[in-house]
Amino acid sequence: MSTIVVIAIIVAAVIIVIAVALAVRRRAEERRRERERLAHEAAGHRQEADAHASKAQELRPEVEHHQRAARQHEEAAERHAREAEQHAQEATAREERISREGMAATRHDEQAARREEELR
Repeated sequence: MSTIVVIAIIVAAVIIVIAVALAVRRRAEERRRERERLAHEAAGHRQEADAHASKAQELRPEVEHHQRAARQHEEAAERHAREAEQHAQEATAREERISREGMAATRHDEQAARREEELR
């Protein structure tokens, strides 16, 4: 009986060693596949990053052009605002003069009418 027990223990030990070896091998294979998957994903992200960096470089001159144009338009708008204010002030001054000229014309018309009345 002791020989059978020893053989059974040896067989059990061999089975356990084989099971452990298979488990270790399976785990190593899983880790290898996971590393490959991660490396593939990293390469894809790197490629996307390069594409976006390239696009950003392509857009830089357009951004600078639009910034320059915006500054020019802002300067023109400020100049136009100043000119509009000057024109508004001039228009107000001219409107006041029109009023004064109208009153002067009325006064002179009245004086002319009186003088004409005196002539009759």
